[in-house]
Amino acid sequence: MLPVSAGISFRPEHFHELMDAQRPGLWLELHPENYLAPGGARPRMLDALASRYPLSLHGVSLSLAGPERPDPQHLAMLAALVARVRPQQVSEHLAWSRLGQRYEPDLLPVVRGHAALLRTAAHISEVQDALGCQIAVENPSHYMTLAGHDWDEPTFLTELSVRTGCQLLIDVSNLALSAHNIGTDARHWLDQIPAACVAQFHLAGFADDPLLGAALRIDSHAGPVNADSWLLYRDALARIGPRPTLIEWDQRPPSLARLLAEREQAQRWLTASTTT
Repeated sequence: MLPVSAGISFRPEHFHELMDAQRPGLWLELHPENYLAPGGARPRMLDALASRYPLSLHGVSLSLAGPERPDPQHLAMLAALVARVRPQQVSEHLAWSRLGQRYEPDLLPVVRGHAALLRTAAHISEVQDALGCQIAVENPSHYMTLAGHDWDEPTFLTELSVRTGCQLLIDVSNLALSAHNIGTDARHWLDQIPAACVAQFHLAGFADDPLLGAALRIDSHAGPVNADSWLLYRDALARIGPRPTLIEWDQRPPSLARLLAEREQAQRWLTASTTT
């Protein structure tokens, strides 16, 4: 289990600084896809980090909501990585990215129908059985309204948790961005999520679309956390309670000192929520 503190996305350029000194309460998130190949520098780097910091593996390619079962070869490699590193959390997205031999390097939305619920639940159960642990499922970013849903998103996620025993990862910035883009009520969304299902929060920066400007926000992970996300995070802490919280800054990453300063802001909110 991750400590109830703030963590950061790991970037290889920060490796030596992170290994030079222990930082109390800090945990690291890594994308497992970058560490599946046997041998080489990356697995050795990951083993060194695991000896010093709690780790969370945050996948982007299991395609849980897709029409096909998780790729068996990929799942076997992921299971081997989990067995070796023993992360405190494994997570994925409520999205899909694979159809047959075609893979899209994006997290595509899904119409939340009854068939999609059964299919996604089966995929989550298969992944959990293969890994020998619970996973957490993240709410996606939305850029347009899709027709044909049978379930609203918080109810769909909660039902997945009830049926499979998985946990939920609430990406607060995805929630704020989606509320802006498609007009949902982010605070009402939070009210519908049972606190007991929530394992983790994420925070990240988003940007205005290059063509549409402020009318459409893009989940860029390319800058500091936006003010809207910080305000919604405060509400998430009040409604759900303190949870391990990740600062995601994956594109154009800053210095480690700048990233840790962003992390400290989340840590102050977390600390305040446990003392009020």
